[in-house]
Amino acid sequence: MLEDFEVARGERLFLCGPSGSGKSTLLGLIAGVLTPNAGEVEVLGTPLSSLGSSARDRFRADHLGYIFQQFNLLPFLDPIENVLLGCAWSRTRTAKAGAVRFEAARLLGALGLDQRALSRRKTGELSVGQQQRVAAARALIGGPELVVADEPTSALDTQARDTFLELLLSECTRHGTGVVFVSHDMALATHFDRALALGNAPSHQMVA
Repeated sequence: MLEDFEVARGERLFLCGPSGSGKSTLLGLIAGVLTPNAGEVEVLGTPLSSLGSSARDRFRADHLGYIFQQFNLLPFLDPIENVLLGCAWSRTRTAKAGAVRFEAARLLGALGLDQRALSRRKTGELSVGQQQRVAAARALIGGPELVVADEPTSALDTQARDTFLELLLSECTRHGTGVVFVSHDMALATHFDRALALGNAPSHQMVA
């Protein structure tokens, strides 16, 4: 069991562990989606566990990108419109992104989405791998200080997985973005600064 959990600014952390060990719960706590029953959660110097739900939502919108395992895209929107949702509720990230549609298209291209896929009117028409790139671009737009990713490569084959991860981490380096990346695939650990294995469910005490 973890008594304390700390991630340095800009660090790339690989988080693994068996089902039920608390990986997704830990990401939810870091992102302010969940609140702890005991202890404290501090992210980027902000005590999330003492904030109300609206304040946590604002903090998450301004400072964090979240890549969900199931992507959570809106299938009826086009790829760029889905990416723009990443800064839709944040003036901070909108300002950092600059010309937001241009930056959305740049991110999608940098993450390997070709022009044919980019021109699709509905994101739901894309392949799983293409949707994954849209989800990653949505998390990255506006250069958030931290990206949390919940097994986003689980549906990919080995070659597609490695290519995607290299592109994702390259974009994080471009913005100085830290990463907490959950996966059951230990082969990915070499891409990260540090790996941490969870056994039992962790305590809710952390600093990111």
